[in-house]
Amino acid sequence: MDYSFTKEVTITYEEAVTKVTEELKKEGFGILTEINVKETLRKKLDVDFNKYVILGACNPPFAYKTLQVQEDIGLFLPCNVIVYENKEGKTVVAAINPKTMVSAFSNPELEEVSDQVAEKLKKVIDNV
Repeated sequence: MDYSFTKEVTITYEEAVTKVTEELKKEGFGILTEINVKETLRKKLDVDFNKYVILGACNPPFAYKTLQVQEDIGLFLPCNVIVYENKEGKTVVAAINPKTMVSAFSNPELEEVSDQVAEKLKKVIDNV
């Protein structure tokens, strides 16, 4: 099983961040956290790194449903979506495959929800 849905895109990093955010919204996700890795590494370690952002995406109805089934699933929430510029200067977008996360629990109820969330996150990446 692939742990992510990943795609190299032909738009700029900045455009990709905007597009990913828009596509997540269309699928019912909001951004709970945004970590600018480049900026954080510069501040904390005084090193230069490529453009890289981690978006903590949450779809409240799905989050609520999974938490009702398995309270400690919160260890795997929110669903991370990343946008970065690779070493070749190309923009890459990726989202965690929630099926990977729930495989740790062996709970059929979680598998059903993870299938639905995976479909939505894959659609987000496909539409960027």
